Amino acid sequence: MPSPTDRNNPTLIYDGECGVCQKAVERLRRWDREHVLRFVPFQDEGAVARFGIALPALAAAMHLVLPDSRVYAGADAIPELLRLFPGRRWLAPLFRVPGVLPLARRIYAWIAIRRHCLVRGVPGR
Repeated sequence: MPSPTDRNNPTLIYDGECGVCQKAVERLRRWDREHVLRFVPFQDEGAVARFGIALPALAAAMHLVLPDSRVYAGADAIPELLRLFPGRRWLAPLFRVPGVLPLARRIYAWIAIRRHCLVRGVPGR
């Protein structure tokens, strides 16, 4: 499993106190059979400090940081995450279909704004 300081693996920064986010991370961990992705809650200040991403941005959306320092936030991270998992790569090109990524951004924003209301009944909250 990648260590928290390993810069050779992609890192997903997420809200560790959000039940919706925790469920999404659980699913991604199941997909990540080769353990290439590091998962870091943004509440781990020491681990996220080296990325230089402002706390309000981290609180607003997940961030995928690739080893080459490219950063994808929110829905823009989804196709990049899918590309990391051999069994899910085929889904990534769907985000290039006109209208899909803008729609995904709207849905992501809707969920992100309401995620603390949506977690009722989700373990971990």
